[in-house]
Amino acid sequence: MDSIYEGGYMDIKKILDDIKKEIKQTLLTMNYADSDFSVELEVPGNKEHGDYSTNSALKVSKNAKKNPRIIAEEIISLLKNTELPIEKYEVAGPGFINMFLSKSIYFETLTEVLSKGTQYGTSSIGKGTRILLEYVSANPTGYLHIGHARGGAYGDSLANILEKAGYDVGREFYVNDAGNQMNNLGQSIKARYMQELGMEVEMPEDGYFGKEIVDIAKKLFVDCGKDMIEESIDFFKDFGLKHLLKGLEDHLTEYRIEFDKWFSERNLYDGDVQDTIKLLKSNGHLYQREGATWMKTSEFFDEKDRVAIKSDGNYTYIVPDIAYHKNKFDRGYDILINVLGADHHGYMDRLKSTMAMIGKNPDGLEFQILQMVRVYQDGKEIKMSKRSGKAIGLMDLIDEVGVDPIRYFFAARALSSPMDLDLDLALRKTNENPVYYAQYAHARISSIIRQYDNDITPLTSYNRLNDNSLELLNILSQYKLVIEECAIKRIPHKLTNYIQTLAGAFHSYYNKEKILSEDKEETIEKLNLICAVQIVLKDALTLIGVDSPEKM
Repeated sequence: MDSIYEGGYMDIKKILDDIKKEIKQTLLTMNYADSDFSVELEVPGNKEHGDYSTNSALKVSKNAKKNPRIIAEEIISLLKNTELPIEKYEVAGPGFINMFLSKSIYFETLTEVLSKGTQYGTSSIGKGTRILLEYVSANPTGYLHIGHARGGAYGDSLANILEKAGYDVGREFYVNDAGNQMNNLGQSIKARYMQELGMEVEMPEDGYFGKEIVDIAKKLFVDCGKDMIEESIDFFKDFGLKHLLKGLEDHLTEYRIEFDKWFSERNLYDGDVQDTIKLLKSNGHLYQREGATWMKTSEFFDEKDRVAIKSDGNYTYIVPDIAYHKNKFDRGYDILINVLGADHHGYMDRLKSTMAMIGKNPDGLEFQILQMVRVYQDGKEIKMSKRSGKAIGLMDLIDEVGVDPIRYFFAARALSSPMDLDLDLALRKTNENPVYYAQYAHARISSIIRQYDNDITPLTSYNRLNDNSLELLNILSQYKLVIEECAIKRIPHKLTNYIQTLAGAFHSYYNKEKILSEDKEETIEKLNLICAVQIVLKDALTLIGVDSPEKM
């Protein structure tokens, strides 16, 4: 068998792959399965049932025409002759095989965590694949609402996880700064500015009446006095856009989200949009009907053809979107991931169709659709912000409960599932609150280390750690596997599941074991163990944008 070492440490993924390979080879040898058979391993819910379990004997029993428990015994008898690092096998229930890994594996895990620190769990599974994540992308004339808060937490957490898994990740905010909405913005700011000058001016019918527009006009008046009265609408538009984007950026920074690039839609009209139309035409995917220019999207994934250029000569909103995604691919990205609201569900097939039409890989375009969030406080659903009178926004949530609970709660739920956000639970300082439970585990470890008040030297061997320690080490050994699963399946919520499991195992260990004792050797070994737990716990919390406090 190949070595199970990677860089001098035990590689749990390699071990599990070897176990699967040996089980499959055993079944092939006994003619109980064919080459297409897939061996499944799972972590039992009860730690007394082993570290890993397989139902392979049950799966082949019909073909083998034998009792699955007998098949399980046969498999075990052959596996014992291999070099697998398994200390004990058990047949359980109707024919499950429970496996207990050798303790030496877990002690290697402890050494690796302490040696690598925050690099522990880093994977090369992404192989440098370039991924561009676009998320939030709020309209600059609006504000960051609760949907942006959820999508932002998801996008930022996923980006962090993908990077840890070996992908080359870009984070992008698409600025909708073109179109009639921007003209309305400019006209609204100019009208408010003129009102600041004491002039009787009505707001435009399609204008923006929010307080932020008044504030921008006041700032313009303070900075420039009456000097801007003759400026064009473009000036007021640009001035307003600059300040609105600064506000969005400040709020996102407070939410611990930063983008590598803020991409302006306007820039697409410098050539990208025109080039895209030319490419669609040269590829034979455009035709004329009823004075409009249509795209043959129904020939690909869409249910019907779509208009690209209206009869009045204006582009439909999908055209700059096609140009934007072409631009992304042209920048060398292999995969584009868009985090969108549920109202975009029907948009996916038509955009994928257009990528195929312009010669880009439609499978390289992925969509993550977020579902609605309901907010509860005092047992009642709340929909409106007390301070703004609008629907609840990101800053309302931050003001009410802080960043950590919001980031954690949103990361903890699959994006595709509707969720209820309980603000009372988010503020509760009890084990019922999952973010408090996780952060308290980190703070509790810090407290123990402070009490010891001496240097903690990593050891080369561990002889005093008992079976209670093995559960923690088993969970630590799975960290890299969890990172890879979250990255591949685009599911950050699996990482919060892991955080809860690790925190729970530590709290249980703390209640069972006296960590600081008169036995110096045992104390040092236990301190090494909890230091490793703290390293992984902090790294996992950081990936989802949550702080790891030293004291609570």
